[in-house]
Amino acid sequence: MKYGFIGAGNMGGAIMKGMTIGTGKYDPKSIFVTDKFFPAAENLSAATGIIPCETGAEVVANADVLVLAVKPHILATAIPEFYDVVAEKKPLVISIAAGKTLEYLGSLLPAGTPVVRVMPNINAKIGAATCGICKNEYVTEEQLEIAKGIFGTIGTVIEVDENHFGIFTTLAGSAPAFAYMYMDALARAAVQSGMPKKQALEIAAATVEGSAKMVLKSGEHPWALVDQVCSPGGTTIEGVLKLQEKGFEHALKAAFDAVLEKDNMIAGKK
Repeated sequence: MKYGFIGAGNMGGAIMKGMTIGTGKYDPKSIFVTDKFFPAAENLSAATGIIPCETGAEVVANADVLVLAVKPHILATAIPEFYDVVAEKKPLVISIAAGKTLEYLGSLLPAGTPVVRVMPNINAKIGAATCGICKNEYVTEEQLEIAKGIFGTIGTVIEVDENHFGIFTTLAGSAPAFAYMYMDALARAAVQSGMPKKQALEIAAATVEGSAKMVLKSGEHPWALVDQVCSPGGTTIEGVLKLQEKGFEHALKAAFDAVLEKDNMIAGKK
């Protein structure tokens, strides 16, 4: 099995590094890549041992699986350059372009092309991504497992109904930024109270990590866990009530809605 990547940017690079130097599950010589900025492909080759190609057509000619790792607005101009080779080679095509539906992708590719849509997030850079995945009717179960295997090298893969992909993109794709802001705000508050920033940020990040594991592994509802932390007449309940007073939950809901609205616009739903 050979794999081709159109795009050697941050996310494409993270996936290829996860496949090779991150997990060692894939032979670098079975992976081909190109990028409109060719030095990016060369640099990735130097780091991982994968094979750089000067054109998309060359990549597709070598690939059984083709990963489109380009920005959403690039797809319509990039695909025609290797359309004929896709028609001839008939690879499994995987797209990581935000907001672009299976129907849209299918309209750009030869009829009957098996297409998988995946939405990874920035945590792919450390092998801790949360990736949503869905497929069109031409994708076999074997091909779906191939796609899951690729993205399993950079984190967790979750099957999501495409109707919920915009929601997934908001939760997993954009919410990490909210989490980073939350951790930094906690750390800055600790700095104001006298703790060094580096130590405060380490504590905040470790606390968020542990709290996330608690939700995932305990099976308890987050609010039940909040109640467990809030002792009667204690300190934590004061902070919880102040967050609610200042609109913490409302602000998060507004941020979620803003991201989802923009994702719908990209997908052409609005």
